[in-house]
Amino acid sequence: MDSAFSLGWIDYTIMGVYFVFVLGIGWALKRHMKSSADFLTGGKSIPAWITGLAFISTNLGALEVMGMAASGAKYGMITTHFYWIGAIPAMIFLGLFMMPFYYGSKARSVPEYLKLRFDEKTRGFNAVSFAVMTIFASGISMYAMAMLMETLLGWNFTLSIFISAMIVLIYTYLGGLKSAIYNEVLQFFLIVIGFLPLVFLGLLSIGGWEGLKIQLAEVATSHGYAAGAWTETWRPVANASDNPMGVEWFGVVMGLGFVLSFGYWCTNFLVVQRAMAAGSMSAARKTPLIGALPKMFIPFLVIVPGMIAIALTSNPDSGFALPLKGDSYDYDKVIPMMLGHYFPTGVLGLGLTALMASFMSGMAGNVTAFNTVWTYDIYQSYINPEKSDKHYLWMGQMATVFGILVSIGAAYMAKLFNNVMDFLQLIFAFINAPLFATFLLGMFWRRTTGHGAFFGLLSGTTAAAIHHGLTQPAGATSLIKGGWLGTVVHTYPSEMAQNFWTAIFAFTTCFVFTIIISLLTKQIKTKEELTGLVYSLTPRIKDESKHWYQRPQVLAIVVGIIAIILSILFW
Repeated sequence: MDSAFSLGWIDYTIMGVYFVFVLGIGWALKRHMKSSADFLTGGKSIPAWITGLAFISTNLGALEVMGMAASGAKYGMITTHFYWIGAIPAMIFLGLFMMPFYYGSKARSVPEYLKLRFDEKTRGFNAVSFAVMTIFASGISMYAMAMLMETLLGWNFTLSIFISAMIVLIYTYLGGLKSAIYNEVLQFFLIVIGFLPLVFLGLLSIGGWEGLKIQLAEVATSHGYAAGAWTETWRPVANASDNPMGVEWFGVVMGLGFVLSFGYWCTNFLVVQRAMAAGSMSAARKTPLIGALPKMFIPFLVIVPGMIAIALTSNPDSGFALPLKGDSYDYDKVIPMMLGHYFPTGVLGLGLTALMASFMSGMAGNVTAFNTVWTYDIYQSYINPEKSDKHYLWMGQMATVFGILVSIGAAYMAKLFNNVMDFLQLIFAFINAPLFATFLLGMFWRRTTGHGAFFGLLSGTTAAAIHHGLTQPAGATSLIKGGWLGTVVHTYPSEMAQNFWTAIFAFTTCFVFTIIISLLTKQIKTKEELTGLVYSLTPRIKDESKHWYQRPQVLAIVVGIIAIILSILFW
């Protein structure tokens, strides 16, 4: 094992050059950080292609690289549902319908939009819950990077966490959101360049796509599934018992494709913040659509290596095996183990740098979203209002330090899961699922009231907690995975199936309660106050694109057609 992960001087040189470059971007942008808006919102001056790539790259952290590779090994090609139905439709909806509200309202964050549309208490509830979510997500990226250093470099886990935390802290503290965004674009290209050889070498060694299908057919049948359970996307979800994820088509379409997907991509300030940093309304609307183009093909970079890993592990003659974690495999080690198995000295340094880039992208994205929400929506709103802009710039920098420190604690919690994707989707089910119901009603039903929104959110989050407390995934050994209310009324086949249904319960409860309470309470917002915040009261946007093919609607159609074709090809 040690020889498989030996690094040469060229590997360390590649990583060293990358770290110097990342810190250099932060240092170069430091002189432009003259106000809180520069530090926290990027000054709304960044081109669409930059924000579009940053939009994707900020999601291309531990969630996507390590989590999706782990899910590719654990669940197979079904994991692509997180892209072709679990991301693309929501990104189209965000670009066409929701960005005009966010960008046009001049809100500096998603919670601030909620204040303008509803009231202060709804904003406060979302600001606090979002701040908690970003800390957990940042901690997961930190855990992923520390585990990588421990596995491949032999470094101490705790030391690795502090090293990764310090690097991200320095460049986000110096350059703020703009530093994070420009680094995310650099990291996007690094990830593509670093992972393409891994996919190529893996498929080459296993006999191409057809050879992989043959190997995975044996994996599927050995677990009692049909031969295509690991290599098909829609056929295995006819019934929950026909696939390793344990979900049926309704759970995929409603739980992932609608609730979790739209809840994440349309209301999560982490990604919306990148579009809000664009230089114009047209650029802001095209940001998620530009990001959707590479997004559709990322499964081939991150999910396929996981599928190759489980196929090799099932073959005792392959010379490769995932390590065990409890009574299952440690799926989170898929990418580190595959890099060590296939990459020689020099190329290994490039692969490691790409992996570190993805984790630091996830960390920095969450920390910059956290410091904006903390400074504008919590500190300025409730703790210390009416201070100078210089004071809020200082507080944004202090929030960056605090966010990194608290993320360290979240990193240790992530160790309890054998797939960080399961952990993240659970967090999203609690926070994003009910929030999407609130946004859907708030943007398209002018009768929605502040009381309805607030108590709807509260009821949705409570419903998620109750459902999680009364259910468990099969083989659960920790109360963090459910059953903490003392009685288990239902056992799901997997953590992901439990997450999908937790999201469905949270969304539905919030949706119903928001309608009922809104009908029972008075709408205190006037028509003038709601103009630009509700679809029916917002003037239709005239796009300023020079040519018809540059319009967001045309780009959305192209993206939708490609996603449909990919779904049919791997049906």
